[in-house]
Amino acid sequence: MRPPAEIKEWHNATKMFQWLQSASDEKTYKRRLVIWLTHTSKIHARKIAELLSVSTQAVWLWISQYNKYGPKALDRQGRGGKRWSFLTAEQEDKILKPFIEKIKTGQPVKPAIIKKTIEKELNKKVSMSYVYRLLSRHNWSGIIAQSTTPAKQAPTDYTGFQKLSRPWLRSH
Repeated sequence: MRPPAEIKEWHNATKMFQWLQSASDEKTYKRRLVIWLTHTSKIHARKIAELLSVSTQAVWLWISQYNKYGPKALDRQGRGGKRWSFLTAEQEDKILKPFIEKIKTGQPVKPAIIKKTIEKELNKKVSMSYVYRLLSRHNWSGIIAQSTTPAKQAPTDYTGFQKLSRPWLRSH
């Protein structure tokens, strides 16, 4: 079995623990925790990957980056994410706040109304897909598409259908 990875001494144990605790978000914390567990507990990469629900390949990558470039190598931006937007996260929160209050009182919120509010704020048209992506970013999975027009009633008179569906009943 392969031995646990060796971690280069960029910090002493105390500084490394402070570095771990000062992580700004969950992803950064996971990367730093990989280094901490490998250094202090001598745990294998496969076991760390299982504990943190990441791939073994990611664990080895983070250990390699740390050993090669130091602690700053793990404090990087990801490759994905929101590359452009009409509104900042704060503006989106401000727009959605009244709707949150409305939902708390038990009143349903239609995405079309949210769309109108956003368009008023931006002074331009946006698509419904933009609205749904915005709602998804804010974990509003409970909002579903709602029609603005009432559904048409199904016809109760089926005699016309029966005549057309059976050609021998058609009058020529």
